[in-house]
Amino acid sequence: MLRMSLIIRYLFAGILLISLLNGCALYDSLFGEQREKRPEELMTEGQTSLRNGDFEAAFEAFQTIKDRYPYSDFAIEAELKMGDSLFERDEYEMAYSTYDEFEKFHPKDKNIPFVIYRKGMSHFKQMERIDNDQSHTLKAKEEFERLVKKFPRSDYANRARKNIRECLIFLAEYELHVGHFYFDKGNYRAALGRFTYLIKNYPDMGQYNEALEYISLCKEKLAKETSQP
Repeated sequence: MLRMSLIIRYLFAGILLISLLNGCALYDSLFGEQREKRPEELMTEGQTSLRNGDFEAAFEAFQTIKDRYPYSDFAIEAELKMGDSLFERDEYEMAYSTYDEFEKFHPKDKNIPFVIYRKGMSHFKQMERIDNDQSHTLKAKEEFERLVKKFPRSDYANRARKNIRECLIFLAEYELHVGHFYFDKGNYRAALGRFTYLIKNYPDMGQYNEALEYISLCKEKLAKETSQP
């Protein structure tokens, strides 16, 4: 009788233990931490989000790979895709910094021509109107020229060449605009300097004849000023 009682107790204890373990597993599945996703899963999710236009979710997935799996086979690609996610969100300053960091840490990577092109485009997309500061235009031109010089046969170099011309046209228009501003204000010497600079640096951008005309006008105005008592 005593033996039977002990057996029943052991059985009851076993059933209770199993119930507790099952309860803990259910609790963990409902309320506990989820299993960490593998880098390949995160990469697939990030690429899908990028294609679907959910750039914030894409960036988060790629950032997670970089932070949690820095030595995985997907880490370098994730760093590059972080830049792409930011670029597509029109966050060009952050995109430039991300691409710049990628180039510094992976200078021999096969994607460097693309990276330099995107660095140029990050400035190109921020080019201001011709009546504003042209620092982004100059920086875009600099990156595109660097790409053409370093990887002249790259497909991205061909795109960069077209963008370089657009930058030059923009800069020529800016010089023409500033020259007109000084001319209208009666500051003919400053205007002459701008129009002359345009002729020397941007001779084939479509503003040559207008600049020449105003150079002659500026010289006439300055001659009159000199001849006056």
